[in-house]
Amino acid sequence: MAWMSATTAGAAAAAAAAKEQRKEEEEMTRYTEEELAGGWEFKIVRSGGTNYFKKPQTLQRVIEEQAHAGWDMVEKFSDSRIRFKRPASAREHDHLLEPGIDPYRTHYGTSEAQIAMTILFVVFGMFGLVVTLAILAA
Repeated sequence: MAWMSATTAGAAAAAAAAKEQRKEEEEMTRYTEEELAGGWEFKIVRSGGTNYFKKPQTLQRVIEEQAHAGWDMVEKFSDSRIRFKRPASAREHDHLLEPGIDPYRTHYGTSEAQIAMTILFVVFGMFGLVVTLAILAA
């Protein structure tokens, strides 16, 4: 049962880290009156904690894809978070984008849910292996 409390503690730590990250982003993303009144849209693109944007070529590919929809990179918070902005008027051209380009995409790489599912799969798989070995040894 110790593995269950470790799993619970891990989930709680991940939730606390996500909450802290959102708070940090709110503090880092101060917008001027001109930006807010000037008809701009903003978004933060995340990579689920996998440091997807660490490689320069990957970062460049994401920036170029976002540029197709009119988004400009404002700043790179970390290797897993980038802030973009675009004029709200760019929405009028969203229907002209190539298939597969989502102008409101906010995630790249492996999602946090996929990472969590993989961890759970491994934990339960190991638990099953231990139980099977215990049964065979008995």
